[in-house]
Amino acid sequence: MRALFCLLLAALGLSASAQDEWRVPFISTPDPVVERMLAFAGTRAEDYVVDLGSGDGRIVIAAARRFGARGLGIELDEALVRISRDNAQRAGVADRARFVQGDVLTADFSRATVVTVYLLPELIGRLQPRFLTDLKPGTRIVSHAFRMTGWRPDASETLRVAGAHPGQGDDSTLYLWVVPAEVRGTWSGAGMRVRIEQNFQEIDVAGATEAVLRGSDIRWRTANGSFHGSVRGDRIIGDDGRVLERER
Repeated sequence: MRALFCLLLAALGLSASAQDEWRVPFISTPDPVVERMLAFAGTRAEDYVVDLGSGDGRIVIAAARRFGARGLGIELDEALVRISRDNAQRAGVADRARFVQGDVLTADFSRATVVTVYLLPELIGRLQPRFLTDLKPGTRIVSHAFRMTGWRPDASETLRVAGAHPGQGDDSTLYLWVVPAEVRGTWSGAGMRVRIEQNFQEIDVAGATEAVLRGSDIRWRTANGSFHGSVRGDRIIGDDGRVLERER
C-alpha cells in the first residue's frame, strides 16, 4: 500500500506519472482492516486477488492464508517486493501469493476477480477507466480510505482500528464497487424492445419501475411483468430462456 502523502505531492505539483521517480514510504494497512477488506469483497478460494501497490504483501498473503485464494501483488519498490516474497515464504503461501515489481498504471491486472487498493486519489483516478475496460463484469474492487470520482460505491463501511498503527487514524473506511457490464443501448428479442441508459452500475430501463445491474446480473420490472437475466457481451440471456440482442 503506497504512502498517502497527498499534501506533499500537491505542494510539489507532482502527478501520478511521477511515481517512477519517487520512491515513497508506504503505510501498511492494519491486519484487521486487511481481513475486512477481503471479507468485504466476498473473497473465496476460487478468486484471484490483485493488490495494486502491495507494500509488504500482507493483503495478498492474507488472501491466500485466510481465504485460500491465489493472488498477485504489484509494487513499485523492488525492496518491498523482495520483502513480500520472503513474507509469503514464511507464511507458507509462496505457491499462491506472487509479487512483481511494476507500475500499477501500466501493469496487467485483467485476470483479477478481486482488486484491492490503498493508493493516492490521483492514482485511483488514473486507474478508474481501466477498471471498467480491463476487468470482467462482476469483479469486486475494494479501496481503503479513498473513493472513485463519480462512481458511487455499491457498499461502504467504517471500522474502528484498535490500538496504535503508524500513519493510521482510529477509523478506516472501506469502499466496494462491483464492475458492471456495459448495457447502454437498445435491446430487442423475444417480443420485447427495451432502451437502457447507464451511469456505471446505475441503470434506467424505459418504462420500468425498478431496474438493477450488479456485475453481469440484470433485472427490471414493468407493468407487463419482470425480467431477470445475465449480460453476455451483446446478448442478455433471461432466466426463462428469452434472449435480447443489442441493436447496432
